[in-house]
Order: sequence, then structure tokens, then C-alpha cells
Amino acid sequence: MTRPNIVVILTDDHAAHAIGAYGSVVNETPRIDEIAAAGARFDNCFATNSLCSPSRASILTGTYSHINGVTTLVTPIDAGQPTFVSRLKDAGYRTAMVGKWHMGDGEGHNPEGFDYWDVLIDQGEYHDPHFLSSEGLRQVEGYATDVITDLALAWLESLEGDDPWCVLIWHKAPHRPWQPADRHADLYSDPIPLPATWDDDYATRASSARRAAMRIAEHLNAEDLKQDPPAGLSYEDEALWKYQRYMQDYLRCVASVDDNVGRVTDWLRARDLFDETLMLYSSDQGFFLGDHGWFDKRFMYEESIRMPLVVSWPNRLPAGTVRRDIATNVDFAQTVLDAAGVAPDPRMQGRSLLEATGRDGFYYRYWEHDDGFHKAPAHYGYRDHRYKLIYFYNDGMGLLGTGPFTYPGEWELYDLERDPDELRNVARDPAYASVFSDMRRRLRQEQLAVADAPYAGEPALA
Repeated sequence: MTRPNIVVILTDDHAAHAIGAYGSVVNETPRIDEIAAAGARFDNCFATNSLCSPSRASILTGTYSHINGVTTLVTPIDAGQPTFVSRLKDAGYRTAMVGKWHMGDGEGHNPEGFDYWDVLIDQGEYHDPHFLSSEGLRQVEGYATDVITDLALAWLESLEGDDPWCVLIWHKAPHRPWQPADRHADLYSDPIPLPATWDDDYATRASSARRAAMRIAEHLNAEDLKQDPPAGLSYEDEALWKYQRYMQDYLRCVASVDDNVGRVTDWLRARDLFDETLMLYSSDQGFFLGDHGWFDKRFMYEESIRMPLVVSWPNRLPAGTVRRDIATNVDFAQTVLDAAGVAPDPRMQGRSLLEATGRDGFYYRYWEHDDGFHKAPAHYGYRDHRYKLIYFYNDGMGLLGTGPFTYPGEWELYDLERDPDELRNVARDPAYASVFSDMRRRLRQEQLAVADAPYAGEPALA
């Protein structure tokens, strides 16, 4: 079989429940949905560390954070380590990276393994963004999501010959502070439905979760909201007003992403390349859209860890496929390499998603404890198809980007079959004692299987 061309479109903080193909009730995404209709939608794809830089490193390297070294937002990548891109390049692929890199810059941290790279610095700007390339730093006029697509398509247009290519088109949107393109300024002006868990009172949650500074009612700032709330609102009504402002701009940013996904698809179809191209659309993690009263991510709760993943390759994947086996961002690298017929690097820890993973569950770890912005606690856990166990170990362990304080360890356990919204922590419920013990054993097995180590202060298994 001819080796496919490869397009990997990645967004930042695009929640699966803000995509039409996943049943969104708040917006429409017809061009992203088109990829799912032409190929496969993965309903159980998860981030193994729900944070931008670490997830991107896991996607590139096919390894967990403790292996690739990018555990927090300020632990830059060693760009010389093996990635799926470097393997493709060695196998004769032409390679490009355009858009949000966000894994450090400078010697040893700039993109490597690419014939062409042109990336935003750190978070980047929505309007008239600055780009860093091998030729230096420059500013480009325009809206970032459009500009990134322009640059990627220009590189593709410049190619000659028949050797296969791989392009990573990695967007800033819809990351905070959610600044839409002018053409979408009036979208989603009608009231946006509240999530079912908006009024979560955290009654059974650990104190670790309650410390997080990501409540819409209290932690959105003036740059996020872009205007002051109307005078005279009660606390509850002001929170509802903030939710609408947040969601309007967030969904408007998603609209630009959807437009530009369509531009790439149209480019491929116009050249009769769509059927023979492996095209992936995903986000580096999920995002809270008012769920539990929150914005942001980081936690091992469903809205945060669930990544959208839609994949088309009409020459290989049947249209309209729905996959419910457990996948992770660590699997992306080996999936792409499998499609290209290129052997993975021995250190890669994932599985190709071209076939069912056969995975019973997966291991998660969030390292950036008590950071200065969101105060989310360090934790790890294990999720299978029914249960989720979380241990908040509450220690930054001296990593860059973590806070100085530690707190007592705490457990949470959720029965996702009976409590899909994760409102009832049953870690101390006697009826779940055997489940709790079994999940602890499985957590430890999976932790060791991926070459991670338990926190020294975790209580011993009984």
C-alpha cells in the first residue's frame, strides 16, 4: 500500500462536548464532524496528564510525562529525543510543524526533526501573532487560526515530487483568553444552556479538589470577560452572566478552528488527496465548560481528561466508525507510525489505534501541584470502563512550576456507571470497599507497567 500523507490538527483546550459529532448542545462544528463521518470517532480517548505542554510532549514522543521529562508547563522538552516525526523523517517523509509548540524555545528546545517549522512563542497571540522559525522571530498580520492554516497550506503548495509528507497544524485556539476573529463576533449571542452539573456543591469531594482556583463565579478575570458585569447582580446571577460571556467567546474561537479544518479538508479534496491521507483532529486535553462550576482542566475528572479524536483515512478506515475502546494521547505516535509502515522507537509506550487497543484501563498523573494560577493538586489515578480511582498526593516534589505547600493525601472513587457526572465520591463507602482495594491494586500495576513510581507518602496497600 502507498504510504499515506499525514495531517495532524491539534487544538488547545477544545472539549469533546463542544463538537457536534460528540453530541454538543452548545455549538455546531460541521467541518470537524465531516472528518468523523468520513472515518472514525473515538469516544474514550484520554489525556494522561491534562495540561498543554505535557500532553503535546506525550503526543509527539509516544511516552508518559515522567519519561519525556515534560511534567509541567515550565519543564521544556528535550527536542532531540525520538518522536514520531523524527522517525517519519528518517523514513523519507517530508515534515513540517506550524502553530503552537509550547514546549520551550531556544537551543535544545526548538522543534527538531522537521524540514520546516514555524511556531508561536509560548502561548502566542490571537491577533497579529509572532512566529519563530529557523530564520528568526517575526510578526505576521492576521488572526492566528487563519495564519497557521495559511502557513501550513503554503508549505504543502511548495512541495515537489511524490515523497509522502506529514504536517502538524497546531492551533492556539480555543485557549484562554478566548479572543475570537472579528467575523465571529456575533455568534452564540442567544443564551447558552447550562451544564447539568453547574450547581455541584462538592459535598463528597476531597478538600484537594475544593482548593482549585478555576471557578467561573470567582476566578475569571477582566481579560477573560472583556467587560464588567452589569451592576446590581446577585452573586448567583453574576456567575451566570460570566458563564455566558466565557462560553460565547470560547465557542466563537472554536468556530474559527472549524472553518480552518474545512480549509485543509477542501485543499486535500481539490487535489484528490483526501482518501489517501491520514487526517487526525484532536485537542491536547479536554476542558470544563461550566461543568461543576469550573473552567480549565488539570483534574482527572471526565470533562478534563476526555480528548476529542476523529480520524479519517478513507482508503483504510470505514466511514462512520465509532470506537469505544480506551485510547490515550500516548497512542498517537504509534498510530501514525503504524499507518506509515514505520517502526516505533523502542521507548514509545503506546499502542496503534488502527486496531482496537484491548486496553482495560489507563494511568493518569498530574504533576503541576498548587501552581500560582489554578492551585490544582498533584494526583494520579486509574480509570477503567466503570470505575475511576484518584489519589491526591498533594506535593510538588520540587518540580518547576509547582507551589511550596503540601497537604495530606486524599482518595476519591467514582462509579461511572451509576454516577457518570462524578458527583458522589464513594472512596469511604463500605459498599465499595472491595472495589476500592481492587482499584488500588490495578492502579499500582499500571503505574509500574509504565515505569512510574508511587508517591512515597501513599499509604501501603493492605
